[in-house]
Amino acid sequence: MELFIDLLITVFLVMAGIFGIVGSFGLLKLNDPMSRLHAPTKATTLGVGGVLLASMAHAIAVEGHLSLHELMITLFLFLTAPVTAHFIAKVHIHRREETGTLPEAGKDGIWATHNTPASDEQA
Repeated sequence: MELFIDLLITVFLVMAGIFGIVGSFGLLKLNDPMSRLHAPTKATTLGVGGVLLASMAHAIAVEGHLSLHELMITLFLFLTAPVTAHFIAKVHIHRREETGTLPEAGKDGIWATHNTPASDEQA
């Protein structure tokens, strides 16, 4: 049973390392900022999640108790990474795009904040 737990922890750590390397490599090698955004928000988040899973498995198997610190870190990470990615994408759109270069908006006719009515811009 101890060998199984050690192998499980090893698998989580190797998985975390692979995702971390892929995310870091993608951040360096992808061409534009919108493509680069996917690497740290997807792959690196899974890499940190793998380390936290390994830490939880170690706490249960070796220390004999469930550590909720790692669970809270994981929840915080999975909640904040998409929000951060959204803000970074929004800044990129505002710095690079003009109203004429954006695709057609949806049913409401407003895309991001570029097409806001004049009354909203004054407020």
